[in-house]
Amino acid sequence: MISQLPGACIRALLMVVMILTPSLVLPDVNSQISDAFVLISLFAAVFIIVEYGSIYPGLIEFRSAPPFNRVRFLTLFSTLLLIALACANRHDSSLLSRLVLAVGVLLGQSMDFPLSPIRLLMWLLPDGTTLSQAQTVRAAAGIAYLTSLVGLTVFAILIRVRGWPSPTGSFNVWINLPTFDPTAGRDVVKRLNRDGAVNILLGLLLPYLTPPVAVYIANSHGVSMLQSDLMLVWTMSLWAFFPTSLFLRGIAMRRLALMISQKRRRLVSEQGVPDPAFLPA
Repeated sequence: MISQLPGACIRALLMVVMILTPSLVLPDVNSQISDAFVLISLFAAVFIIVEYGSIYPGLIEFRSAPPFNRVRFLTLFSTLLLIALACANRHDSSLLSRLVLAVGVLLGQSMDFPLSPIRLLMWLLPDGTTLSQAQTVRAAAGIAYLTSLVGLTVFAILIRVRGWPSPTGSFNVWINLPTFDPTAGRDVVKRLNRDGAVNILLGLLLPYLTPPVAVYIANSHGVSMLQSDLMLVWTMSLWAFFPTSLFLRGIAMRRLALMISQKRRRLVSEQGVPDPAFLPA
């Protein structure tokens, strides 16, 4: 446990930096909101230290199977930073913020086609939304989707190049999948493939399901993401990050199922061990 504390502290520090970055980039953040995000970052830091400092599994999946969580972190951090830079252009225009906003607008316009999640998001904008606000929302959506696609592509390349999750075939399910019970059910490979497919399907549906739910909750409480740039940054970032995270989890579980099935076939061919998938229940 002592040997894991330095790494856990570094991860906690990075988590604090990620949560506070939008508040530091945006120029007109309310002091009370900034204090709230400082408190949230401290709670997140404590959670990360407890999770990564312990030798026992907790709630974070694939804790000892990099680069799964690293790709997720970098994807969310990049999304928050780029969208915050695009929103900051309305208050403190700079060359970088103008460039990010222009790229975001181009990406948003290219992805704003019929039946796309961005088209649905633009339809759900409240009455009275100005052209500048709509442009910022479209740019944020384009940036969020670009970083999500880059994160998915990077992870897909890494699992091929590095033989993820383990080139040797060893994988600690207890540590990396603490909520998954490999003893439940008949065949763990079928369960992993099924759960992976469910996660990928949810990743496809979530961009269409979350905007109506978010609009309903916002109308019920009389709030809007357009009232605050910081709220817009976090709303758009999480809107794209949750489906991406489900996609990554689905790919990881199906990759793990493939590794187990390949190891079974090697045992069958080398030692004549019967395949557990065909054993009687």
